[in-house]
Amino acid sequence: MDIKKLIATVALLTASFSACAATPFKLALTTWIGYSPFYVADGMDMYKKYNLKVTLQTFSDPAMLPSAVSSKAVDGALMTYDQVIGAAAQGQALKVVMPIDYSNGGDAVLADMSINKITDLKGKKVAYAPLSPSDFLISYALKINSMTDKDISPVNMTPEAIPSAMASKAVPAGVTYEPNVSQILALEGGKKFHVIYSSKEAPGLIADVLVFDAEHIKKNGKEITGVVKAYLDGLAYMKAHPKEASEIIGKAIGVSGKEVLEQLDGVYNIPPSEMKQPFTKGKDTKSYFVSGEVINEILLKSGQIKKAVAISATIDDSFVKAVLK
Repeated sequence: MDIKKLIATVALLTASFSACAATPFKLALTTWIGYSPFYVADGMDMYKKYNLKVTLQTFSDPAMLPSAVSSKAVDGALMTYDQVIGAAAQGQALKVVMPIDYSNGGDAVLADMSINKITDLKGKKVAYAPLSPSDFLISYALKINSMTDKDISPVNMTPEAIPSAMASKAVPAGVTYEPNVSQILALEGGKKFHVIYSSKEAPGLIADVLVFDAEHIKKNGKEITGVVKAYLDGLAYMKAHPKEASEIIGKAIGVSGKEVLEQLDGVYNIPPSEMKQPFTKGKDTKSYFVSGEVINEILLKSGQIKKAVAISATIDDSFVKAVLK
């Protein structure tokens, strides 16, 4: 073979390898049981089928997720819908491309046994992370009990730090999510703390979503479609093989498979047949148009945003429609 043919062959092989090489893709998230289909897809390398090499980058502070997306430190993120509205109010062009789950008891306000209801928190220290799902849950719980955060003593704390803070009696109450909720409830044989309010009492209010920057969506439609499909593959595997899936998920979040199955009771992963519902106008908080207005109201009253955000500007249902067509 002459040198020209050799060079041409090498070039062809290189081009072929480049075409087949998986596209690196970073997704930011916090540790949350509702993201289990992503953990399964990661553990079983389901992204490979869609020519993707996805890295799940875990953040300890959920408040960092919107800026991580906007600064392009990551390609996209898994976050709660109230965070999307908060970011949009600050001028960040984030859009929801897929509903993931809504908390169904997996987020909770916990307290020692001397505190039995939300109104008992008056004047008490309550630990939670500002501008996080926990902040939103306690704000809503206070609102429906004719209270505000001025009626309690908020303590700025990351969700993961709350179990030890409550165990040491630094605070009598805290707001966090799984697996921290189960960890707190198990302290001292389960006789020390209990749930006084949870997301089960407001289904759809704390909704987890797959989010990308508007500019990124325009340039990476194929990759985003692949992420959506891999998620659905992971969800299907969970339904077909719950025990095997629980072991994969447990390894990802640091708990046993048995604990995973228990914690999954606290979330509702939205099946394909219901994925269009959050994007459409409805009458309950399972619709972003309804929950979004509630979020707007609470964030406005708390001073976290200055102007209500247009819900339609925060969603892009084209990927869900295309994949489910």
